[in-house]
Amino acid sequence: IFTQGNLVKGCGYVGAIDTADFFRKFSFEFEAVLVATIVYLFMNRRGRNRGHEHKLTEKQKDELIAEWHPDPLVPDTPQDHPVLNPKFADGKMTKYVKIDGKEYLNMATSNFLGFIGEKRIELEMTLQSRLFANIGVGSCGPRGFYGTVDVHLNLESELANFMGCEEAVLYSYGFATVASAIPAYAKKGDIIFVDKGVNFAIQKGLQACRSRVEWFEHNDMQDLERLLKEQEARDKKDPKKAGTIRRFIVVEGLYANTADLCPLPRIMEFKWKYKVGNFFASISSLMY
Repeated sequence: IFTQGNLVKGCGYVGAIDTADFFRKFSFEFEAVLVATIVYLFMNRRGRNRGHEHKLTEKQKDELIAEWHPDPLVPDTPQDHPVLNPKFADGKMTKYVKIDGKEYLNMATSNFLGFIGEKRIELEMTLQSRLFANIGVGSCGPRGFYGTVDVHLNLESELANFMGCEEAVLYSYGFATVASAIPAYAKKGDIIFVDKGVNFAIQKGLQACRSRVEWFEHNDMQDLERLLKEQEARDKKDPKKAGTIRRFIVVEGLYANTADLCPLPRIMEFKWKYKVGNFFASISSLMY
């Protein structure tokens, strides 16, 4: 900021004023003016808005309402869409089903063993229906909360003897068996080697455990051993970390999606060779 001054008549000089000193002197006045301007504009705007509000007449409101046509939330569905025309099966969902009086081969359910519609099994279920009505098929939850009954414990003991195991656990819902068993043993940081052909229940169990999942090609033991060797090499480089993690192989005895049998002898060979635990989902094979 510059000012002009006179030394003598006809002569002049230009003097410089310190900018920082200038703003220090007038900072309060400047801030006060700024605040007053903001308040004025705010109050004046509110007053102007109130004065210039345009109120619609009832006729104008009715016209706007009549002209408004809302867009549909979803597109129109054609009347011949399958969802609007469901087909219902007549009778039991056995090997063959009847739909609209025509018989079809049933390939939409997992009744590949033909249990549904088997008279011997239906008769046995009828005789046991009173027992199921009284005690159910399990605790349907943690026994520490819901308790249990001796019939279920006896059944677990018989199942363990039949399978040649120390103990067995009865689940009330087949899907939840493997989906909860995997996260019960595997934790975050563990490694699970999984066949790409496993069923949906196993996939949900893998998501729940949050372990590192290594997928190998379906029933390809060479691909599985390749992954096991790679992990073995990593463990040798960091033995301290290797001692804190666990390794599992997850397969199905009889694959529900492909009906293939797993190469059980090779899986057991890898178990002892590479020190891994095995999960065998035997939902389909146990029934067979």
